[in-house]
Amino acid sequence: MGNIGSYEEKYKNFEWQLSVKELEYGKDGMYNLAYYCSERICEKGMADKTALIWEGFQGNKKKYTYNDIRLYSNAIAQFLLDNGIKPEERICLFMDRIPELYISFLGVLKMGGIVQPLFSAFGEEALFTRLEDASTCAIFTTMKHIRKVRKILHKLPDLKYIFVVDAGNKKLEKFEISFNMEKAQLNEKFDIYKAGPEFPSVLHYTSGTTGKPKGAMHVHSSLIAQHITAKWALDLTTDDIYWCTADPGWVTGTSYGIIGPWASGVTQVVLDSGFNTDKWYSFIERHKVTIWYTAPTAIRLLMKEGAGPVKAHDMSCLRHLISVGEPLNAEAVIWSQEVFKKPFHDSYWQTETGAIVITNFPGMTVKPGSMGTPFPGITAVVVDPKKFEPIETAGTVGLIALKPGWPSMFRTYWNNKKLYDEKFKNGWYICGDRASIDNEGYFWFMGRDDDVINTAGHLVGPFEIESALLEHPAVAESAAVGKPDPVNMEVVKAFIALKPGHEPNADLELDIMNFIRKKLSPLAMPQAIEFVSSLPKTRSGKIMRRMLRAKEWGEEIGDTSTLEND
Repeated sequence: MGNIGSYEEKYKNFEWQLSVKELEYGKDGMYNLAYYCSERICEKGMADKTALIWEGFQGNKKKYTYNDIRLYSNAIAQFLLDNGIKPEERICLFMDRIPELYISFLGVLKMGGIVQPLFSAFGEEALFTRLEDASTCAIFTTMKHIRKVRKILHKLPDLKYIFVVDAGNKKLEKFEISFNMEKAQLNEKFDIYKAGPEFPSVLHYTSGTTGKPKGAMHVHSSLIAQHITAKWALDLTTDDIYWCTADPGWVTGTSYGIIGPWASGVTQVVLDSGFNTDKWYSFIERHKVTIWYTAPTAIRLLMKEGAGPVKAHDMSCLRHLISVGEPLNAEAVIWSQEVFKKPFHDSYWQTETGAIVITNFPGMTVKPGSMGTPFPGITAVVVDPKKFEPIETAGTVGLIALKPGWPSMFRTYWNNKKLYDEKFKNGWYICGDRASIDNEGYFWFMGRDDDVINTAGHLVGPFEIESALLEHPAVAESAAVGKPDPVNMEVVKAFIALKPGHEPNADLELDIMNFIRKKLSPLAMPQAIEFVSSLPKTRSGKIMRRMLRAKEWGEEIGDTSTLEND
């Protein structure tokens, strides 16, 4: 049963020190989080425990124990030092989800470097923008992606080394060095860099609606929050087989795809393959996955295929399901309860928060469509958008705000302290999302502050509209945005992708309109519907409403470097 049933008692006397004590964090001056994800687990007698089970898209498989990842990450750390790389220099990881990606993350931290994980699907321009901004000195990549690096190398004077993990005997060019992790000289006792708790660890780039991508800087003490949220919100125990579907180019893939599970001594599985319903269900069945952390977009794609594929596999191994990345529609929660016999639990956090801050805990009553309640140790409220003061009236929409000071909070935006300072108002960190809180303390998401639709002076959140649309049997995905209107300033327009077997036509449009008319207020009713084959999404699964809105308003689309298939 994991940790279920123990939360209420823990809430009473919660402090972040609970995680500090359990990890023995800081003992003998050791704060480097990579130590707690490898050496410490081995010291606790779990050296031979499986840490990682990996499957490639061609069906090839690899397995690593905690002692393996300890030794291989030591070898990577020593390799970096031998090449003259110094602590605090930025080392980029630009690889598909191969074992080297996960293990080199620890290796960089062990020698005191700052890890800069980037999606391997980025094109050269998106890659260049981030490498230039961070003055990155080295990059780990593969032969598959080295062409992109070569194209921009002449514009990156700070990039000194390109380490190719699968070069073999292939000829390499200037600045390129072959590194084979599994043939490297193993180092039994590497001297791990004595990073302090505030020493920089991970530089994650996040895109806004306008301007350049922003580098959110995290520190080694983020481990405190990532460890305890993995234990309490994800319910991870050493007996679990855990699958986080997120790529480490996204913060979920590092906080809960590397740090959280490995600091907890968990066996995790990784599938380096694109989305495929049968492959995913077969993967869960084959490895007897117990904890599954995935994105609403993936859940909706699974819903699109219906209950049939679920019944074709044995899913009885699953005991806890969690969602992340964007709001989880009520329909998805109800569907998962029907087909998996358990609901998906929504969790809310951001690149900047570093760890889960609002969530539906295992064992608590899940209200479909709600984000859940604040994690212990997190003070979360909704504030007035003008005065930035907490709103006391239940059900009133405001901006989600957090009291600064939790361990995994980002410490700055790289080279942009002004923008960082602007995120804080009246003593609160402003998340940029709108929500309300009900009389039981549950948060209900309304939309990104810049996604909210202002129609005739009334604010309408896209989430409510999209959730209603998803309840129609023909609708697979939906997005609602504001379009210009001479009378009301804005009216709602809905973009809809249909399930297989349904064709767009006027009759279906009318049927959808009649269906949602019973569920939405007149102000929230779409005034136009456009059928599309798919919706623009980031690689982490978030629907990019701003792209749809920009087209309606004839505006600049802004940064699209995180766009799926960009």
